[in-house]
Amino acid sequence: MPTDEVAGADQHSQLVHGLAVALTIAVFPLIWVGGLVTTYDAGMAVPDWPNTYGYNMFSYPATTWLFGPFDLLVEHSHRLLGTVAGLISIGLVVAATWFEARWWFKWWAVFVLLAVIAQGALGGIRVLLDQRTFAMIHGCTGPLFFAIATATAVMSSKWWRARGEESLGQTAWSTPRTAWVAAGLLVASYLQLTIGAQLRHVTGAVPHQLFMAFVHSHLTMAAVVTVLAFGLAATTSLRGQTPRQVSFPAGLLACVVLAQIALGIATWIVNYALPWQELSESLARYTILAKGYWESIIVTAHMATGSLIISLATVTALRAWRSRASGVAREVNRKWKQQVA
Repeated sequence: MPTDEVAGADQHSQLVHGLAVALTIAVFPLIWVGGLVTTYDAGMAVPDWPNTYGYNMFSYPATTWLFGPFDLLVEHSHRLLGTVAGLISIGLVVAATWFEARWWFKWWAVFVLLAVIAQGALGGIRVLLDQRTFAMIHGCTGPLFFAIATATAVMSSKWWRARGEESLGQTAWSTPRTAWVAAGLLVASYLQLTIGAQLRHVTGAVPHQLFMAFVHSHLTMAAVVTVLAFGLAATTSLRGQTPRQVSFPAGLLACVVLAQIALGIATWIVNYALPWQELSESLARYTILAKGYWESIIVTAHMATGSLIISLATVTALRAWRSRASGVAREVNRKWKQQVA
């Protein structure tokens, strides 16, 4: 292939990758604002869908929702951010259809678009039926779509297309243990988030025993995620042959998990206080304020950071498996050359 054609193909691949990265970036604030919708119980601030009080979503007067009630602001903003993610997904499908050589990635791009449509439909059903159950499902599938968008960005990257470290002329690769631990961390972090969603949408009608079962399960999975995250970070940093593309997100993931632990403790304090808070003068003076500013920020940050953990776990797991596959291929190629010689 001529040099200019190779450069053009790489440029088109960069376009696909750029759209995938833009989609991933757009989903995170979408999750943040969606968390505020749940925190402020603003899911029904706009009672119709896909319109907004009879207006087309995009023609709804900006002064009304920007300077109106806060619950209207977060709900309408959530819809607009979801539309942005949908438009980027459409652009990704078009770019992949025209410029992507891998047939499976073209279908993956279509799957991403269908996933964002399904996520939007879930949000619409929640409004039309006014069902908290659909709100909880919507809250669980949002981070799942974040992971899908993250995976799209990873699989469209130059490093991935070059088949990992093997084609870049480097000698590092991930071990099977690293790849499996990273995959287990991804599954555990998502399970913990789904249990946390039960707590986020709990009502007074839930029996105390069931509520405590959710709490204990959430804490247990938090411990599992912590052990896996720090174990993965330690092994990838101490093992000199682990590629930087795996060790760096693993180390960053451990830092985010540490921040998540602090946010989890703070979330419990602002929601339920502490049974021993009378031992601290500052905590003894603290009064739980429902939907207070800092209380809402802390609770929403805890939820959004959980999604960020899933995203980073996706990056680490995919890169670890890709690097492992390259290492296996390189070893097979080495043995074949030895036999031929």
